[in-house]
Amino acid sequence: MNEGMENLNIANTDNNFKNQSLNEIAEITSSSPSVIRNSFPLESISEDTTIADRKQILLCNFLPTLRSGDWSDIGGRLDMEDTHICISDLAKNFGHNILGEDAISFYGVFDGHGGKEASQFVRDYLPKIIVEDADFPLELEKAVTRSFLETDAAFAKSCSVDSALSSGTTALTAMIFGRSLLVANAGDCRAVVSRRGLAIEMSKDHRPCCVTERTRIESVGGFVDDGYLNGQLGVSRALGDWHIKGLKEIEKGGPLSAEPELKLLTLTKEDEFLIIGSDGIWDVFRSQNAVDFARRRLQEHNNVKLCCKEIVDEAKKRGAIDNLTIVMVCFHSEPPPPLVFQRSRIRKCISAEGLENLRSLLQG
Repeated sequence: MNEGMENLNIANTDNNFKNQSLNEIAEITSSSPSVIRNSFPLESISEDTTIADRKQILLCNFLPTLRSGDWSDIGGRLDMEDTHICISDLAKNFGHNILGEDAISFYGVFDGHGGKEASQFVRDYLPKIIVEDADFPLELEKAVTRSFLETDAAFAKSCSVDSALSSGTTALTAMIFGRSLLVANAGDCRAVVSRRGLAIEMSKDHRPCCVTERTRIESVGGFVDDGYLNGQLGVSRALGDWHIKGLKEIEKGGPLSAEPELKLLTLTKEDEFLIIGSDGIWDVFRSQNAVDFARRRLQEHNNVKLCCKEIVDEAKKRGAIDNLTIVMVCFHSEPPPPLVFQRSRIRKCISAEGLENLRSLLQG
């Protein structure tokens, strides 16, 4: 890692989490191919059903063993504006003891623009505000959303005192509590989970040209010009940027939103690791490509930090010109297993007429 980079990596994570009780707020999106079914119709009970029941029990009893790593590089830029953070126990790190609750780990990547001040401010301020929120830890979604907005407002006050701080940053955070993974994103950083080698995107890139983002922008008086928000910014959600006229106003809001989009996932044994990367990584890696690359490297050496370095190095070889930052969290102590592809059980047949036609054809 370049010596000049200012990154915060608190207590590299290697924790075994105990039983947790966030299931009442966790749900897996219905579009996932690995959604667990909790019941089977009576007429379907068979040996296959018994196997499925056993697999369901194994998946539901899974508790992740967390191992994290990180790496960053200035890339082709003159300045390093990315920052990141890894905290193994969020509450304990800020001097809070939560009785009867398991540790909540916190990871984040912050991609600054127009200077590094905003990304550093959000990195240092946001996790503390989350812990101090009245809804932490019982209602994490509310606490996280509110904390993003409060952090943005706090940075606005800092900029009003010292205009030299004026800058902006995207922000993506991931919190793991027992089997629950909560991702919050504002901007174009990206989080991807590997589930049996399949890339599951946990965030959506917030670009002004996206249909939903463009609709939101135009509904508050903004516009998109050549893919840029109000012709000035390449992302539609970010913290900071208070100095750019027409993007944000205190209490009135504006086309540039600091409100994060959240996604909550219940982890199972099939989930292997999480990759969080700044947009420089995703300029040269597709989500599935990054998962495939990471799996191969982990199978070779099972070193999470080295894997992060190799992804950054590969991004540079592929011509990445932006700052590059990656945080990776593995959910198992073992490397990802080789993928086993089952042969199709579809029975192929040919009609008697078709067989006769084929015989005639072969016999000339």
